[in-house]
Amino acid sequence: MAPMAAVLLADVVTDPIHVRDVAALVTGSSAGAVVTFSGDVRDHDHGRHVARLEYEGHPTAAAVLAECAAEIAAKHDVIAVAAVHRVGPLEIGDSALVAAVAAAHRREAFDACADLVDVIKERLPVWKHQVFADGTDEWVNCA
Repeated sequence: MAPMAAVLLADVVTDPIHVRDVAALVTGSSAGAVVTFSGDVRDHDHGRHVARLEYEGHPTAAAVLAECAAEIAAKHDVIAVAAVHRVGPLEIGDSALVAAVAAAHRREAFDACADLVDVIKERLPVWKHQVFADGTDEWVNCA
């Protein structure tokens, strides 16, 4: 059995995040594939124009993100995993969630990265407050 992948980054931050920086963390000579994901702030949601938004995280959010990354690293045959989610005010086009996975082969990297994003979206205690162009607003992912 291959050794468990290294989780090189799993954090919740307030500063801007960039795909190239997260990808650089997992890139190495043993990686035949590096797959990245960037969840970006878009200017619309369900037919409504989004003017701005803010993410708010629970104090446990960073620990939950680390658990998600460790679970994916243990589950998949990959070399390295990194994920970071931003909180606070974000502008249209900013990255809210960036994930990167390195593996020897592309299929493992694709599968692990998709699984990582799905697990984070399902479990991370982070909520999105959207303000629309018409002045109305809504909270998303608040159960």
